[in-house]
Amino acid sequence: MACKNCSIISPRITFQLNKNLLSLISNHFIHYGHHFNVQDIYLETNEKGAIDLYDFLIEMELANGVKFKLNKLDWHSLESFHDFVEASWIDSILNEDHLTMHFQPIVEADGKIFGYELLARFNDDNGNIIYPDKIFPAAKIRGRTFALDRICRMHAVKQIERLKNDQKGFINFIPTAIYSPEHCLRTTTLIANRLNIDPKRIIFEVVETEKIDDMDHLKNILHYYQKNGFQYALDDVGAGYNTLNVLEELSPPYMKLDMKFVLGVADDSEKQAVALSFLETARYLNSIPLAEGIETVEDFNWLKKQGYQLFQGYYFGKPQSEPLETEYI
Repeated sequence: MACKNCSIISPRITFQLNKNLLSLISNHFIHYGHHFNVQDIYLETNEKGAIDLYDFLIEMELANGVKFKLNKLDWHSLESFHDFVEASWIDSILNEDHLTMHFQPIVEADGKIFGYELLARFNDDNGNIIYPDKIFPAAKIRGRTFALDRICRMHAVKQIERLKNDQKGFINFIPTAIYSPEHCLRTTTLIANRLNIDPKRIIFEVVETEKIDDMDHLKNILHYYQKNGFQYALDDVGAGYNTLNVLEELSPPYMKLDMKFVLGVADDSEKQAVALSFLETARYLNSIPLAEGIETVEDFNWLKKQGYQLFQGYYFGKPQSEPLETEYI
């Protein structure tokens, strides 16, 4: 069962107000029949009441210093409330009827398909694709990051059945969208077990690495995955994880070199130095190195010659709605 943060229900919205305003606002709410609760300097209401309160505060020029939050999430300044309302379209999108999964191949040095990165794509009511650069910011503003991460992760696990033989699926997840591994990831584990999918075929890939402040929390998540037989990868290594000590603590089975160090690496000595240092670290940690963002044969050949084991990028294939029929590229 999904928690309140993962469910697409109308949020409870709490406002932090000047105590002198509470009597005035309470009378306004009673007059218009809005449901609300008041405790100290906090007023909680539903979205309809919140929109009315926002309009009232703006019209009366009383918005200065007012904050709001959704359910039990972080506080925001009232200036961002308009963006919250404008992002309400995402509430009707976050279901599997609007979700498809695209597959981008990850290959070995000889061209054999090792697996795929599974990339979520949402469609609007007209069938148009809503790309991640639009849906993720909207989800964050709307307080739907938990729900977005959950539905994408669960749907991706189901797609492993569509892959050949022992091909693996790389599934992105946002650590900050998982507050309790045992609770938040239980459904994911149950789906894999119900479909008899070998957990070793599922590799959960940490995204938003540069935004991770709580490494202990991340380690708890990765420990849960490992305990249940799953594997994991660190994305964008070289950007988000800048110390060997951190990498040693996380001990990733797979490490993905940030694509900004891959594009043009065959002719760029500075990128080559980073790529070689990354490779040395991967070997030290006994991790499998993966270079993503390969677009030319020259970059592929250079990385392959150095000893990289896995490769991903437009050179091998763009994300497609179906996995390839062949086992080699």
